[in-house]
Amino acid sequence: MDTYILNLLVIGVLLLVVTLGSGWIARLPLSYALIYLVVGVLLSPYGLKLIQLRPEAAFLQRVTEIVVLISLFSCGLKMNRSLTAWAWTSTVRLIGFLMPLSIFAVAAIGHWILNLEWGIAILLGGILAPTDPVLASEVQLYDPEDRDELRFGLTSEGGLNDALAFPFVYFGLHWIENDNWQEWFRQWVLVDLLWAIAAGIGMGYLVARAIQWIDKQLQRYRPADELLEDFIALSTILITYSLTEVVNGYGFLAVFVSGIMMRRKVDPDRSLSQLLFIERLEKLTEIGTILLLGSLLRVEPMGRFAAPALLVAGLLFFVIRPVGAWISTIGSPLHPATRWLFGWFGIRGVGSLYYLTYAFSKGLKGDTAELIAWITFITIVLSVILHGVTSTPLMKWYERHISGNQPSLEEAVENN
Repeated sequence: MDTYILNLLVIGVLLLVVTLGSGWIARLPLSYALIYLVVGVLLSPYGLKLIQLRPEAAFLQRVTEIVVLISLFSCGLKMNRSLTAWAWTSTVRLIGFLMPLSIFAVAAIGHWILNLEWGIAILLGGILAPTDPVLASEVQLYDPEDRDELRFGLTSEGGLNDALAFPFVYFGLHWIENDNWQEWFRQWVLVDLLWAIAAGIGMGYLVARAIQWIDKQLQRYRPADELLEDFIALSTILITYSLTEVVNGYGFLAVFVSGIMMRRKVDPDRSLSQLLFIERLEKLTEIGTILLLGSLLRVEPMGRFAAPALLVAGLLFFVIRPVGAWISTIGSPLHPATRWLFGWFGIRGVGSLYYLTYAFSKGLKGDTAELIAWITFITIVLSVILHGVTSTPLMKWYERHISGNQPSLEEAVENN
């Protein structure tokens, strides 16, 4: 029988089982990503041999790019707080302190323990920096009225650091290309840091407002077909991202900002409808991406690079992220358990795959590229397993004992 037909059969059965069994799966210490990963391995050359392709890095880059864009817009639509500094205190701490600390800690391990050049080491830190908004749905905001601080912090962090890791990736790539950093540092600060971030924020705001204005004007004369109306969200993602990239801004950041603006300026019912539509797309793209990741895993290179990968992943999950999160939240009124859970749920996934393939497209190659690739693959696999097994029981414990007794930082400020 044609392998293609068998692939369609397996994917169809997987979708049916996951959908009909979702009520039971939600009670188990399993994430959907872990199920998809296992199925991907079973379909690989080590299992049923139904998926034997080795896709080019350029193909993986585009696939992961689309997946991340959809997820970032979804994160933006979930942001249910006022745009004030106090309301986003947890986000500022996680992005402003924890993310750079994690990047440079991973870079230090790469340089001083794995004997990587500083440029490669910082690039590795940038690749592993994003906490994944695609695989972290179990710990994200799931209701427009959800005010929980842990869920808000993790959702907003996932939405922002997929974009704000880019300057560090560029920093590493510049260093690899030219180790005389004085020649390019000024350009990096002005273009890759200041301009790209400002352009991302500005374009996300402007494009979203422009689409809202056009939509409002047209609705006066002839409303859009209700069946097609949710595609406004998808068109917003594509237009925002492409226009921002044209002006050399961070398209990921712009898409997240546009999601925030679309939620704030659109009728609540329409906003919820768009969120449900985008979340369904996110789930579908997650299935394909994680199946593909599982099918790419190979025993020989995983064994060859197991030692450095386990070192980096182990320190990242059990030392760097937890300690960094604790340090970053010093002085915060958060419950100690919330601070530790911020440290544990640093889920790595599709964002890291995108940055890895992006680095390949910019010239990363050879033995070093293979090392970086397998450290990234193994780290993601371990994250899918560890966080997938622990997310459900930990979040249930948190909701029973902590969540209801802890006001959000925004509410705490309003009460004072």
